[in-house]
Amino acid sequence: MRISEKPARDTRSPVAEAPGGGGALSGPASRKLPVPPRERRPALAALAVLLILGGALATTLLVLRSGDRVSAIRIVQQVGAGQAIPESAMEEVQIADTGIAFVHWSQRQRVTQAYARVTLLPGTLLTEQMTMEASDELGPGKARVGLALKAGQRPAVLNPGDRVQIIYVPGRGSAADGEVKVLAQSALVDSVGGQNRTGSSGSSSSSGLVTVIVDTAISPTVAAYAATGEIAVAELPGAR
Repeated sequence: MRISEKPARDTRSPVAEAPGGGGALSGPASRKLPVPPRERRPALAALAVLLILGGALATTLLVLRSGDRVSAIRIVQQVGAGQAIPESAMEEVQIADTGIAFVHWSQRQRVTQAYARVTLLPGTLLTEQMTMEASDELGPGKARVGLALKAGQRPAVLNPGDRVQIIYVPGRGSAADGEVKVLAQSALVDSVGGQNRTGSSGSSSSSGLVTVIVDTAISPTVAAYAATGEIAVAELPGAR
């Protein structure tokens, strides 16, 4: 029995040879796109470095700035408008340096020679705009008058810096017409008992001694009625 033999099939993939032989590939896979030359821009690189350094410097300054602390003055007791600011009404506090013109603690002696431009409430950080060199309440045309008031002739609690009405209340057998009248619409309380605007200690509720600042035009009348016990004071909380 004769068996015919078939030639073996060549399963190798045909490969195109480059001209001239050598077996080098010449298909699409062997082709590379041209790479353009890299352009160097030193100006942009320098600008980027400057921006990075500037940002780092600004961050550092902000951190250092937030850590700056200054000694300022905080008011711890009420000081009425027009009154001197006693040292006992001030305390030292450390605050961040924000650029606001707070009065430095080292200037507290100068502050005691100044007057409050507005009513200073406890907790207030003192600024230059809150003080003034002279007080209209204690200037020409004003007089201090002392009052010895009994219970019922004054509020239970009265403090320096309060505003009060000074009222004439005729007593029994008075030669006056017997009508109650207001002598001073808004007088400033200068001191109460042993506590005055310079900060000396004393009780503002137990003592009946009150010193008020009024116009010189009515001070003789107020003093005369005070001597006979025909004066009463009424506090004006909204007029501080």
